[in-house]
Amino acid sequence: MVKRSRRRGSLARWTGQTLARPMRRFTLLPRSLLARTFLLLAALLTASVLAWSGIYSWLEQGPRAQQAAQIIISVINLTRASLVSADPQRRLELLTELSMREGLRIYPDGDIPGFEPMAGDRSLATIEQELRRRLDPRTRIVVSKGLQSGLFVSFSIADEEGVDDYWLMLPRSRIERPLALEVIGWGTAALILALGGAYLIVRRVTRPLAAMKRAARAIGRGERPAPLPVQGAEELAEVASAFNQMADDLARNEDERALILAGISHDLRTPLTRLRLDMELAGLDPDTVRDMSADIDDMDKIIGQFLDFARITTGEEPVEGDLASLVLEASQAYARHDKPVQLGRVDPLPALRFRPLAIRRCLNNLIDNALRHAGEDRPIDLLCRLEGGEAWIEVCDRGPGIPPEQVDRLKRPFTRLDSSRTGQSGAGLGLAIVDRTLRAHGGRFDLLPREGGGLIARLSLPLPAGSPVKH
Repeated sequence: MVKRSRRRGSLARWTGQTLARPMRRFTLLPRSLLARTFLLLAALLTASVLAWSGIYSWLEQGPRAQQAAQIIISVINLTRASLVSADPQRRLELLTELSMREGLRIYPDGDIPGFEPMAGDRSLATIEQELRRRLDPRTRIVVSKGLQSGLFVSFSIADEEGVDDYWLMLPRSRIERPLALEVIGWGTAALILALGGAYLIVRRVTRPLAAMKRAARAIGRGERPAPLPVQGAEELAEVASAFNQMADDLARNEDERALILAGISHDLRTPLTRLRLDMELAGLDPDTVRDMSADIDDMDKIIGQFLDFARITTGEEPVEGDLASLVLEASQAYARHDKPVQLGRVDPLPALRFRPLAIRRCLNNLIDNALRHAGEDRPIDLLCRLEGGEAWIEVCDRGPGIPPEQVDRLKRPFTRLDSSRTGQSGAGLGLAIVDRTLRAHGGRFDLLPREGGGLIARLSLPLPAGSPVKH
């Protein structure tokens, strides 16, 4: 299995074909490593904050209940002592003053207007148990709403006439500690800072991977990216170093292949030239000379295709130019040779960066292919359009066309269709050269059926950012 994988990868590199990407299964999680890792860290930090908040609340409940119970006991004892020691005629004045100054109200048991008890929370139950233990086993705590809203605590006063039961009403703010907005704000700020730190850490880890992805795609387009910086964690530095070594090896192999093909072409064309001269001086009959010249021309074209395939991404740098002018020049060149190439729609295009010689070779290749298979008596339509975010060059003919299921196969090197569409001449590199050239430009090469019969060969080049888009 390992050998087979290496074989497929090597074949993909040398033939210029990209392997099919694995199918992505639908998932609720984002696909990028940065987003997934950040979400997991965010969930972990949020759960940690919530867990510590719960632990703090649980640990604080006992001391807070004891503190609240101590406050209530002190208030009851002071109130009871005040009522017992006060002059009976001035008790009403005392209760009024307690109500106005301290917010405390005393009611006889069962004589509370608008009293509607409601269930208290767990902390009040803990306070009630503490009061019963330290004050009176009969102590009750009731939370009320309605006309009299507050916290009612029962207590009793013993005198010479017996024991009287009362309710002491306290504002809930006396014993409850509301969650301050400052605490929420500081907690939120701490969580945001933690999430920001987590994002920076994850970003620092995934940034080299993103740079490696861009470099790998550039290599797939036939470009030579700048070396990746060998820095960061030991594992990432080793991966970057290995990737740079791989890119250098591929570039060196590419240069050696181009050099070998150039040397072979030079060595082959020299004897072909001698054969042509010897044939013309040998005194052979005209038919034989014509057939042998045609064979020599085919051999020369095959050598030229090998050279074009080897130098797609070498020997020429992209420059900024007008693609529409290149199409116009191509149509005029064929018109001067009385070829039925007619110029159709040509949209004004923004300046693009491309390799002029490589695009011209692709265009000439497609036009020659259309003339050869559609026939010299059928016109070839040449168009240059602006569609979506791309610039389209289309070569349209009325030939036999290509079956849709054979299109991808014909873009591979050394493949031909067993029909009149491709014929028997050439090495089967024409469409592969066009496809590889367009991918090196970040574009796309499509072979589409033409309405009414024929074929549309479309070259698609992406527009620069900020260019006008036509729909």
